[in-house]
Amino acid sequence: MSFVIDYLLIPMYLMLPAYVANMAPVVFSKTLKFMAIPVDGGIKFQNKDIFGKNKTVRGLVLGTLAGLLIAYFQFILQKNDILTSITILNYSNFLSIGFLLGFGALLGDLIESFFKRRLNIAPGEKFIPFDQLDFVLGSLLLLSIHYVPSLEIIIAIILVSFFGHIIINRLGYILKIKKNKW
Repeated sequence: MSFVIDYLLIPMYLMLPAYVANMAPVVFSKTLKFMAIPVDGGIKFQNKDIFGKNKTVRGLVLGTLAGLLIAYFQFILQKNDILTSITILNYSNFLSIGFLLGFGALLGDLIESFFKRRLNIAPGEKFIPFDQLDFVLGSLLLLSIHYVPSLEIIIAIILVSFFGHIIINRLGYILKIKKNKW
């Protein structure tokens, strides 16, 4: 049971605000159409989109808010006996944690999109392993302002996130929430 707690549940619980933030743009893609403004404003860099039309203000705002909301729930639940065994952060500063993980996830995704455009990889086309890990690296980078997980936890986060991302995306595709399997 210790392996499951240490290398699955603890990393997943720590990254929950980032996971939800990363999913939020897809979940809310059909709502709030007035916010479906490309983050890059349609501006080109070297005759290519900076991020692409799929990276919207709506996704950035709602994803960040989703990360904040999950961190708030973690704050409320941090005294729960069951959850204390998988909690490695004090969530009393949930605003900071939620923002760093939520916005960091989306920032990582934006950076990956920037490089995909430079490499002429179309939006939605696979770019393994970066499609699975961009948001993880962005969220861990920003979280490091507040907290740096151990190397063991970071490796567990990367492995859990990589395989979890593939599984969740396949489910989203099967359920017709996502347009592609990646």
